[in-house]
Amino acid sequence: MAILAEIKSGFYRSEGLFRLMLLNVGVFVILKIIKLILFLSGSSTLFILGGIEYLAVPSNFNELLFKPWTLLTYMFVHEGFFHILFNMLILYWMGRIFCEYMGSKKIVPVYIMGGLAGALTYIIAYNLFPVFATTVEYSKLIGASAGVIAVMVAIATLIPNYTIHLLFFGGVKLKFVAIFSILLYVISIPDGNSGGNISHLGGALMGYFYTISMKKGNNIGSWIEKISAFITQKRSGRMKVVKGNAGVGKKYYGGTVKQREMAIDDILDKISKSGYSSLTEEEKEVLFKASNKKGP
Repeated sequence: MAILAEIKSGFYRSEGLFRLMLLNVGVFVILKIIKLILFLSGSSTLFILGGIEYLAVPSNFNELLFKPWTLLTYMFVHEGFFHILFNMLILYWMGRIFCEYMGSKKIVPVYIMGGLAGALTYIIAYNLFPVFATTVEYSKLIGASAGVIAVMVAIATLIPNYTIHLLFFGGVKLKFVAIFSILLYVISIPDGNSGGNISHLGGALMGYFYTISMKKGNNIGSWIEKISAFITQKRSGRMKVVKGNAGVGKKYYGGTVKQREMAIDDILDKISKSGYSSLTEEEKEVLFKASNKKGP
């Protein structure tokens, strides 16, 4: 019980990115433990498959009406080890950049909205296109991919020229990583995992729309921020580390990684409230520098 209490305490103390990762890994481990217990007891593992289907979002509208919670639960469920491994690796890599430039409190809304958009895109496509007519009655969707892609595209839209270093490829700008990923999902639709690839496109579209809306002064994820802050019993605002008359430029250029994250977060909050045109030349320069920064 002490271990569970420590895990719970760590969950509430952690930032949004790590809460998302803890939820995904936690659900995966719990389902695997249940499966192991059933296996060792000689019971049928069909129960665990039924449990996963209880959390997976169905493409059938009639079934969805009786399982509306699956629109949320599906994005935290994985069945295979490599499925969750790759999703969590990408979420971690892209999430760190996202949190540095958009603030840690915004990653949960983007992930959730990306997951919801992915689920709706999947459901609509399976009920719209004739090719899915024979599978729409029993098809299910699980996985964090749509939410993860939303995070990737959201930050790539904000700082498209940010350079990351990939094995065998060297330095690659975020915008090209996002474009390549989207094209890969599109051309992979006929080759298997059609529902997953379609949901990825929905998540990508939501990530793009989120950042474009932020630049216009509309924070479409504010309602999720408030719910998340209430659940974790944290303040929705952020404490200022730099005191006095120090400007956002000093926080960004001369500060630590945490202070730079706060500086960008301050700018994004200002855009959300007053629009991009309200930024000072210094603040615009900070965003421009951030968009052209090279990753490690």
